[in-house]
Amino acid sequence: MGFKVGLLGLGTVGTGVGKILQSPEGRHPLLQAVELARVGVRSLDKPRDLELPSHTLTTDLAAIVSDPDVDIVIEVIGGLEPARTLILDAIAHGKHVVTANKAVIARFGDEIFTAANQAGVYVMLEAAVAGGIPVIQPLKESLGANRIHAMMGILNGTTNYILTKMQSGGDFDDILAEAQALGYAEADPTADVDGFDAGDKIAILTSLAFGGRVKLDQVHREGIRQVSAADIAYAQKLGFVIKLLAIAKLPPNNNNNQVEVRVHPTLVPEEHPLASVNDAFNAILIEADPLGQVMFFGPGAGAGPTASAVVSDTINIVALLKTGLTAANPDSETIHPLLACSHNSYFDVAPMADLVTRFYARIRTQDHPGVIGRLGTCFGDHEVSLESLVQTDVNDNLAEIAVVTHLVREGDFRQALNEIKSLEAVDSIPSVLRVL
Repeated sequence: MGFKVGLLGLGTVGTGVGKILQSPEGRHPLLQAVELARVGVRSLDKPRDLELPSHTLTTDLAAIVSDPDVDIVIEVIGGLEPARTLILDAIAHGKHVVTANKAVIARFGDEIFTAANQAGVYVMLEAAVAGGIPVIQPLKESLGANRIHAMMGILNGTTNYILTKMQSGGDFDDILAEAQALGYAEADPTADVDGFDAGDKIAILTSLAFGGRVKLDQVHREGIRQVSAADIAYAQKLGFVIKLLAIAKLPPNNNNNQVEVRVHPTLVPEEHPLASVNDAFNAILIEADPLGQVMFFGPGAGAGPTASAVVSDTINIVALLKTGLTAANPDSETIHPLLACSHNSYFDVAPMADLVTRFYARIRTQDHPGVIGRLGTCFGDHEVSLESLVQTDVNDNLAEIAVVTHLVREGDFRQALNEIKSLEAVDSIPSVLRVL
C-alpha cells in the first residue's frame, strides 16, 4: 500500500524534504511506501536543486490540498496566509497535515486542531519548534508519566549566535549585520531579535507540557536589542552569560490554574547546562517529576534538521494509516490519543508583577560619597536584597554600578527602581535584566 504526499513549498526546507523522500534507502522502511506525488511552487521556471517530473509541479496549491489522491499534505511555505487557509482546506478534505509553521500554530492552533479532531485527521508539528530537535513528540509520549514543573530553552538560533559573538567583544548592530551576511538573520530581523519567534515556540511548548492553550498576546516578550557590550562584560565578571530564554513554568503554590510564560534576555550562571549552548544551536531543558532534569540539544533550523523533523512526522502518519487508526476510517472509533491534540481549555498567564526571580541592573550615578548607601536603602525599603555589587571606574564624573539581587517579587523590584530613578545622584538605569 502506497501513500501520496502533497508538498506545499520547495524552498530550503521543502527541497530537504523532497531529497529525503526521494532517497528512502537506509532510512525507516515505512518511507518505501511514500510517494512525493505533487509539489506546489511559486514559479515553474525557477532552477531547483531537486529533480522532479514536470507533471508533479504546480503553482495551484489549492488543487493539491483538494486532490483526492493525496493522503498527506506537508506545509513548508511559512507565513500566516495562505498557509492557514491551505491547512484548514486540507483538513476539510480529509488530509493529514505536517507543518513546520510555528507562527500559524501559535496563532491559529485552536482553530486548526479543533477542525482536525472533528475531521479525524492529524496535524503534526515537530518541525515547528527547535528544528530537528525532537521535543514535541517526547512531550506527547515519552514524558507522559511525569508532572512537568518547568521548561526553559534557547529557541532562536539567530539571537543565540549574536549573543555568543558578543561574548568575544563587539556591539549588537555590528554582529547583527554579520549574521545577516552569513544568512543566520533575515533582512528584517524583527521576528528573531525582538523575541516573536521564541514567543511563538514557547506558547506551543507550554500547551503541550501543561495541557492547556495559551493566548499568544499574553506571552511576555522582550528581545535582545537592549543588551549591550557593557552588559555582556558585567555578566562575565559576575559569573554569567546572557541568553535569550523562553521560559514556561507553574508558579509556586499555584492555586489559580496559572502558568508563567515569558521570553527575555537572561543572565545564566556559567555552570548551568544552557550556558554552554552557543552559536546557532537550540536547547530545551525540562524539569519534571519523577524524571528530574532532561535537556534536548541540537541544530534548531536549516534544511537538514527541519526536513528531518518533517519527514519523521510523515512516517508517524504513515504508520497510523497502515494500521487504520484514524477516525476518518469508518472501522475506527478514535484517533491516536498520543498523537492528536485534544485539550481545549485556556490557561491564565500569571502577571509579570507576581514573578519571583533575581535581577541584574546597571545604574549610572554621580560619583558622590554615600550613593551606594542610598541605593541600598531604596532596595531595602522594597524588600530587595542584594547578592552582589560591582562598581567600575568613573567616566565624565559618573560611576557605573552593577547589582544582582536575591530572589525578589518583580513588582517590588520595579517599585524600588522607580524610587532610585528619582534620586538626585542617579543619572540613569541603562539596563535591567532577569537572572536565572
